Amino acid sequence: MIALRVADLTVTYGPVVAVSDLSFCVEPGETLVLLGPNGAGKTSAVEAIAGLLPKRRGTVEFLGADISRLSASTIARSGLALVPQWRELFPAFSVEETLMAATTAAAGRQPTPLPAVYELFPVLQERRRQTAGSLSGGEQQMLAIARALVTNPKLLLLDEPSAGLASGITRTLIATIARIRHSGVAIVLVEQNMEIARALGERCCMLSAGRLAWSGSMHEAIERNEAERVYFGEHRQSRPAEG
Repeated sequence: MIALRVADLTVTYGPVVAVSDLSFCVEPGETLVLLGPNGAGKTSAVEAIAGLLPKRRGTVEFLGADISRLSASTIARSGLALVPQWRELFPAFSVEETLMAATTAAAGRQPTPLPAVYELFPVLQERRRQTAGSLSGGEQQMLAIARALVTNPKLLLLDEPSAGLASGITRTLIATIARIRHSGVAIVLVEQNMEIARALGERCCMLSAGRLAWSGSMHEAIERNEAERVYFGEHRQSRPAEG
């Protein structure tokens, strides 16, 4: 069964079209990377999938069920979790309070035990009594991902998890996300950091001005320099190789 199927997704802000007719699929245990320059519509796409933004048209299916018109809270309880770019933590909550509060999003399903989450993020166990606001940027990002994992998701939407992080923390993040992927969780990763995209992505979709500019395997994207063409406005419609 397909983990996520997006068909003709269109998102608007008044007269402004942020995403236009976007379609893609994600298999269970697969990592799909959404690439594109600032303003390409990547964040709008994942927020619409998670139910945080209204869809002008299009459908979103999660594990075979149509979730296009469901609320964000209902979607979260179904096993789809979003880690937003700016983390959106409660600064006065301790690490453990943050994780315990997230178990409500797993209503009707078994939440991931905290020891399993702490195994992925040992530093959070060390900081479990500290407030979220006192953590470093990298630790806050780990907490935001851990909060999503507590809900025992089948699909994880990660919106630029490396934003603002030092290179050493980014490498730790890559290793952790790889472990999450190997556990069978499907991942849609919004990124501009090509190090993360190369390390984790099996397939990618490149957006430009809200539209799908190119899609294919991550390996093919790198070999053909498709990212550079999209990012720097030199994209041309790809043609099949002639024999």
